[in-house]
Amino acid sequence: MSARSFSSDEEHDFSADLIRGLDEFEAVHSGPSGEGDPLDAPGADGGGTALDNPELDDSYWALSRTPLTSLAFTLPLVLAYEGGVLLLGRGTPRNGADVWLRQALDGLGFGQYFLLPVLTVVGLLAWHHVQHDRWRFSPAVLVAMCVECMILALLLVGLARLQSRFWPLAIGDGAAAILARFVGYCGAGLYEEVLFRLLMLPAVAWACGRLGATAGAAGAWAVFITSIVFSAAHYIGPLGDTFDLHSFAFRALAGIFFATLFLVRGFGIAAGTHAAYDMIVGLF
Repeated sequence: MSARSFSSDEEHDFSADLIRGLDEFEAVHSGPSGEGDPLDAPGADGGGTALDNPELDDSYWALSRTPLTSLAFTLPLVLAYEGGVLLLGRGTPRNGADVWLRQALDGLGFGQYFLLPVLTVVGLLAWHHVQHDRWRFSPAVLVAMCVECMILALLLVGLARLQSRFWPLAIGDGAAAILARFVGYCGAGLYEEVLFRLLMLPAVAWACGRLGATAGAAGAWAVFITSIVFSAAHYIGPLGDTFDLHSFAFRALAGIFFATLFLVRGFGIAAGTHAAYDMIVGLF
C-alpha cells in the first residue's frame, strides 16, 4: 500500500500538524507569514477563532474527522468494553494494549480503574479544543460512519483473503464466550488505536522530524514503524500468538491500513473499522 501525501491546505488539519512535528505546531496555526493575523481574515468568527471553509465544515468528510465526532462515535466502544469487563469480572482477559496502557499509568502512580477511559475521553475533547472545531456533531454523520466502517472492514477482510487464510479464532460454545469475544473486540478497536495511532504515531513522526526527516518522510516512517510494532505486539506476553511470518506480514499491512485511515479519516473511523473487522472475522 503506498503512503499518502501528508500535505494539506487545511489550516487545522490534524495530519498536517502531525507530520510537520510538534515543534511547528504554533507555526501551523498562526497562518502564513506576511498575511497578518488569521483572526483578521474573512471567515473569522466573532469569538476570535478562525474557521475553516464553511462548505468543508458541513461536509460528511470534514465532520466525521473531528475529534468530537470521533468521541461520540467511539463512546459506545468504551462503554461496551469497560462495562463488559465489569459484567464478566475483572479477571476476564483484557486486550493487550489496554493492559500496557494501564501498566504505564500504574507505574506513574495512577492506578484508578476508570482513569484510562476517562483520559481517552478527555484527550479527544482536548484535541477538539486545540483544533478550534465547532462543538457540534450530527447523528446522521454517526450512522454514515457506521456504514463506512463496515465497508472498510470488509475491504480489510478481502485483503486477508488474498493471503489465502485466516488465523484461527474459535468462538467456543455458549453466549458468555461470544459476549467475552465481543467485549474483547471492542477493546481492541478502541485501545489499540489509542496506543498505536493516537499516541505512538504522532510521537514517532515528531522524533523522525527531530532526526532531520522531511515532513513527508517523517509521516511515512511513522506509519511504517508503528505498523511493525503493532504487528509484533500480537506475539508478546503469555496470551500472545506463536510467531508466524504470514500472519505477521498481514498484521503489519493491517497496521498501515489503520494508520492511513487515522491520518485520512480520523480516530473514530480507524477505531470503528478496527473493531468491525475483528467482529466480522471473529464472530461470523
